[in-house]
Formats: sequence, C-alpha cells, structure tokens
Amino acid sequence: MLLGVRHHGPGSARAVRAALDAARPRTVLLEGPPEADALIALAAEEDMRPPVALLAHVVDEPGRSAFWPLAEFSPEWVAIRWALEHGVPARFIDLPATHTLARGREEEEAEEEQADKGENEKEGDEKEEDEKEAVRIDPLGVLAETAGYDDPERWWEDVVEHRGTRAGDAFAPFEALGEAMAALREVYGTGGHDRDLVREAHMRLQVRAAQREYADDVAVVCGAWHVPALRQRTTVAADRALLKGLPKVKADMTWVPWTHRRLSRFSGYGAGIDSPGWYGHLFSVPDRPIERWMTKVAGLLRDEDHPVSSAHVIEAVRLADTLAAMRGRPLPGLTETTDAVRAVMCEGSDVPLSLVHDRLVVGDVLGEVPEAAPAVPLQRDLARIQRKLRLKPEASERELELDLRKETDGGRSRLLHRLRLLGVAWGEPVASRGSTGTFRETWRLRWEPELAVRVAEAGVWGTTVLAAATAKAESDAVGASSLADVTGLAERCLLAELPDALPVVMRILADRAALDADVGHLAQALPALVRALRYGDVRGTGTRALAEVAAGLAERVFVGLPPACAALDAEAAEEMRGHVDAVHGAVGLLAEDGEHGKDGTDGADGGDGEGGKGSSRAGIRGRWHTVLGTLGGRDTVAGVVRGRAVRLLLDDGALEQEEAARFMGLVLSPGTAPGDAAAWIEGFVGGGSGGGMLLVHDERLLALVDSWLTGVPADAFTDVLPLLRRTFSAYEPGVRRTLGELVRRGPGPGGGLAATAAGTGAPGFASGLDTERADAVLPVLRLLLGLDDDGRTENDLVEVSR
Repeated sequence: MLLGVRHHGPGSARAVRAALDAARPRTVLLEGPPEADALIALAAEEDMRPPVALLAHVVDEPGRSAFWPLAEFSPEWVAIRWALEHGVPARFIDLPATHTLARGREEEEAEEEQADKGENEKEGDEKEEDEKEAVRIDPLGVLAETAGYDDPERWWEDVVEHRGTRAGDAFAPFEALGEAMAALREVYGTGGHDRDLVREAHMRLQVRAAQREYADDVAVVCGAWHVPALRQRTTVAADRALLKGLPKVKADMTWVPWTHRRLSRFSGYGAGIDSPGWYGHLFSVPDRPIERWMTKVAGLLRDEDHPVSSAHVIEAVRLADTLAAMRGRPLPGLTETTDAVRAVMCEGSDVPLSLVHDRLVVGDVLGEVPEAAPAVPLQRDLARIQRKLRLKPEASERELELDLRKETDGGRSRLLHRLRLLGVAWGEPVASRGSTGTFRETWRLRWEPELAVRVAEAGVWGTTVLAAATAKAESDAVGASSLADVTGLAERCLLAELPDALPVVMRILADRAALDADVGHLAQALPALVRALRYGDVRGTGTRALAEVAAGLAERVFVGLPPACAALDAEAAEEMRGHVDAVHGAVGLLAEDGEHGKDGTDGADGGDGEGGKGSSRAGIRGRWHTVLGTLGGRDTVAGVVRGRAVRLLLDDGALEQEEAARFMGLVLSPGTAPGDAAAWIEGFVGGGSGGGMLLVHDERLLALVDSWLTGVPADAFTDVLPLLRRTFSAYEPGVRRTLGELVRRGPGPGGGLAATAAGTGAPGFASGLDTERADAVLPVLRLLLGLDDDGRTENDLVEVSR
C-alpha cells in the first residue's frame, strides 16, 4: 500500500490516518534516514512535542549536518504515532544519512573546484547547470496550472485540504494523486532531480525486504512524487548497481526541537510551507475552522490593543464565506480569511495584518524533545544550566534585562557570553534602555534550531560549557591575527568569567603589545582593554595584570601618537582622529578607576598597594593632556587631528575658552589654506561630538567660524564646501536651526555675533555667568548623583557634572 503525501500537509496527514485505520498494516515504512529507526520509540514520550526534527551530522565534523523536520500535521509524524499506538513496527527506508552527508561534502568540493576553473570552462558549466535548472519542475505547480490555478497553494487547499476522504474509500485520494504524479513523470522523467533515482532504488530494496517479512501488509508513507518510481518493476541487481560505490561518512543522529518559522523555509522534507501556523490550525481544530481562526485573530489583535469585538469576528467570517463562494472555492482558504481580516479587523491596513501573519499564519511554536534523546555531553550540560538559571529557549525573539549584582542574572550573563565565545549565538547584547551602568546588560534572545548544530560543533572543545569556552578562548588567543583581537578576547574572557583562560590570554597580550610598534594597532587595542577592567570590577574579578598591561599600552600610545599624526593624507587623518577619540575615552575610564580604586579609596595617597597604583593611573590623565596639547600645537599634524585635540582639552577643562578661541583664530586666519582650516573645524566641532551645541552656547567661536567662512575666496569655496557640509549635517535639526538663526541675525546693534564679540551677550542672555543662580542646582545634582556623604567638595561635584 503506497500512500503518497505532501510533506507537512494537514489534509495528507488526515488521509494517512484514515488509510492506516482502514488497512491495519503489520508494518509502516517511512521516507527518512534508516539511522533514525532507533529514535522512533521516543516519539511516544510525554515530553516529545512537535515540531521536532531528526538531526544527522558527521561525527568528526558536526557542522556538516542535515535536518528532517516533522510537525504535528506532517503525514510522517501521524504515521509514526499511529504505529506506536497500535504496536506496529515502523522504520525509515530513504537513503541512509551516511551517504546523504557524504554526497553533500562531494558537492561542496566540486563547487570549490568549479571556482578554480578558467572563465571559459566556468561559463560552459554554468550554461549546462542552467539547462538542468530549466527542466526541474514543481509537481504541484504543474498540476495547479493544468487545473487553471495560478497559485499551487490554493489548488492544494481546494483539492486536498478542504476535501475530506470519501465515505468508505480512504484510499481514493492516494490513488488520484499517484495517477497524477505518474502522468507528470511520464512527461518530465525525474523532473531534473537526478539524485532521486538513487534514493528510490534504496526505497524499493527496503520495500521488497519488508514484503518478504510481512507479505502485502505493508504501508509506505512517502512523498507523492516517488510513488510511480516505487511501483516501477525493476530487478534487485539494477537497484543495487545504482547504490554501488556511494561515498560514506560516519554519522550520528538525534531529535532536536524545531519551529514553525523554520518550517516556512526550504529545508528537510521537500519544500518549505508558507503558512505552518495556519496548517497546524486546520489539522488540530475539530470543527468550524474559519470561526475558530477568526477568534484567534481577534484575540491576538485585542492583546495588541486593537479595538476588535465579537461583531468584527462575525462579519469577518461572513465576508470570508462570501469571498470563497464568489471565487468558486469549496471553503474559505488562507487567502479569503486574510482578505476578510484586512478589511474588517484591520480597517484596510497591512500593519496589523503583518502581525497576524507573523504570530499566527507562521507562528513561533518551538517543539520539545525528551531528555532520553541522544545528545553530546556539552548539550546536556547546557540543558542543565538552562534549567538551573530558569532560562528556557524560546523561538520568539525577546529582550532580557540583567542586573549583574544578582546571582541568577550574573549566571545568565556568564552563560550567554560563554556561548558567544563558542559560536552559539543564542543571545545578542544590545544597548540597555534607561541605564548606562556597567552592572546592567540587555540581551536579545532567540533560539534557532541550527544552534543545536553549533552546540555539537562546540563539543570538540570540552564536555561542559565552562571547559569548552575556556579551551576555545585559549585557542583563539594563540591564533589571533592582531593585537586588537587579543584585547577583545581578554574583554570577552572577563565577561564570560573564564579565570583559567585569562592568564593565557594575558601572556599572549603582553607579548603582542611588546612587539607591536604600530600606534594605530595600539590605539585600537586600548579601549577594549580598559572596558575589560571595568567589567572585571563589576563582576568582582581580579584584573591586576590587565591593569598593568593597559597602563603600559597607554604610555606607548602617548609616546608614539604625535609622530604618527604628522604628514597624513585626508583618509589617514580621519582614521587617526578616530584613534584619538578612542584613546581619550579609554584614558578617562582608566584614570577614573585609578582615582577611586577598587576598594573605594581615593587612590591618590601615593602609598604602596592599590593606593600607589591608583595614583599612577590617575596621573595618566595629565600625561594624556600633555599629548593632546602637543597635537593641538604642531603645524605638521593633520588639521582634523589638531582640531579634535583642542576640543578634547576644552571638554576636559584643561584648556580655557579664551585659549581655544585663540587656537581657532590662528587656524582661521588668512594665512591658513582654506582646506586645512575646514579640516580643523571638522575636528573641533564635527564627528557627532556635540560641537553644534558648543557653537550655540559660545558665539565667540561661532563668530570666528562665520567671519572665516565669509572670507573664503570663491575659487577655494567649492573645495571646502563638502567638508563643511559633512560637519554641519551631523548636527541635530534643532541645533542647525538655532545656528541658522544666530547667523541670520548677523552683526548689528545688540544682536547676534557682533553682540557676542562685544561682550554684551545675545538677546535674552546676560553678558556673563550668574554663579549664584548656577550654584542653586548643585544640591539637586548631589542628590541625583548620590554624592551626599562621600565628602567631595563642590568643585569635585562641578567636575563630575561636566
């Protein structure tokens, strides 16, 4: 008995169940890899919940894998469950995975050889491949077109999903479908799928073996396309000849959770389906599928605060029935229900409709497999940790806020960081909302079925997540190609709390830092190193060695940066400006750690131990200011770097505003080439550094820029315009508008730039700072910053507020 089905078709699944109930076969044969026979019994476990998939992977190369997904409405799953419930043996008869995976490797190697061929050969092979693609057919597409349908999904719904089995004849649907496929294969042959010949030869051999054992009481559930080939009379010798010499690899197999979203892609059994959630609904509901579907949709939209009532449900059902009648369909399909939902519940908008499609038509259902399923030791350790931390994998994307001061959240953070080190991208760190503190983390989580393969691959590094992450970090450190890669790895080791890997990484980091003389490389490496120091502080990890390397790296940057900034072209100068910004941020964090120390002391007492080291690290800020002063005052340094150095000194309070104005005045004098002056301005007020607000609140600087710009010769203006446009286009619209108003007022009595230059202030502003009114905000700032009892002076508070 051959039961040809559409994989993942609820109508086929119902028909298979009816046919098996009617025929009561003594064995059931299924399209799938025979290595999975031992796993069939697990389908009866209480903890097994579809969608699930059979995963086969090469033992020595876990990344080379293949999936055979099954949903609740898959005919193969229904057949497995029927066999288990009735005590009937079931087995898979498709080509073994050991050959399938080996053939995949050969095809990849052939593609690599193809890439190495000459252009003429390549073009010839591509033409031949195009010809092969041209004859490949979609059986459902051909049948739908023959029946006058332009959509194969609609044809399948009308012919199969909406037509029940005829009373007393459970085999009629399979007979009709088999005849249709036989006609197609008579015209198209294999339809371009040549590998099916080998698969079908293996299936015929397995069917013959079952018939020798069980006579004719054998049911075969397979794709309808294969039915004519399985009916074909061939000799055993001919079938064995097709299988002779097939490549083999050693493969393992297990069950893994799958998702409805993954069923909608092209993988595993046949082609993916567009609407697994809809098909699951059709298969599971006992009656009135349209009414129940509309109720689901209404519930989802109400949960998302859309005003949908029971009247909308009634009207949507009526409209779907009317559309089906007008289109000549036996029952409303997904097209009719979607049109009705759009018109009635979504008021013609596709925005809420996209939510319905994502959550219901496709869906985020994630299956489960029992603990008894085979798994690599790393997977078992990961499952144990997930249960301990109450961090269950979910198919839907969600954000997870972690407070690292809590034990459970700290454990979750360590797990996610360790998995990222192992290449298991379950979570992705994102910016935290409402807090920039280092004790908070935000992760975006989504579990994809392919992560099971990544876990199997990572199993080569160890049997536990901690051991595997440690071994992987050490290996990555040895093979790192740049100093920045090693410092980034040190940061990740601290985030993942890998104390055994950190000494190895630090030794390699120290060696690389000592040998690397490129200032750009050192500047790229320093920020990650300093961030690692702060992360270590938050997690209570010892970072003494890291701090020493960071301080030494900073000193080498200080020495090498001024010579490296001389005689640069525009592109190199812009890159160096980025390095200066990165080093400035890192120095600020490094100096802050040195000033306050890990134990909460000031760190500036100059004594031994942590206090002495804090004093040394606090002095880094002063030495960095000296370097910035050198960069800002050298004419040989690129203009964009000089401008940025002056701006950073001004922001840190190490340069008075009058002195900054003097620097700008010198640069914008007629003796400076317009291009160099424009580059200086870009460095000083460009790059998203808040330069626009600086010009708004210090109109003396704005007046200097305005005077210089109006004096640029016409022949040089077109050269500086692109740079200036880039500078000012980075400002917020409100800042640009305010600057425009200030410039529009222009020179004149009591207003604008002339008033500022004369020291009388802009309209609505006093001529100077009212310190008494400014001091009134200090108590509020002290309360907000939590500085009431730390003994700091008001000058310290002003510095913190800056």
